[in-house]
Amino acid sequence: MHPTESEHPMLELTLYVAGMACRRCVREVTARLRDVPGVQTVAADAATSQIRLSGTMTYLDVARALEGTTYRPELVHESANENARENR
Repeated sequence: MHPTESEHPMLELTLYVAGMACRRCVREVTARLRDVPGVQTVAADAATSQIRLSGTMTYLDVARALEGTTYRPELVHESANENARENR
């Protein structure tokens, strides 16, 4: 394992985002999260108010991106994505 990989592993995060219940909300939240350093993919579902992210971002960076909004992220699941790391 390279030192940079251990410092910034490829992750998959699933978040419940309170307040994200319509298409406009999904657009606003996903636009903010795409700008977080390390985020590679963002997939949102307004019906469940959930977001799935992959990349080298941290949950803290993601939460900070939504500060000052009415959206409140809660971490549902976090896992290392070994396949994504190998495909870089």
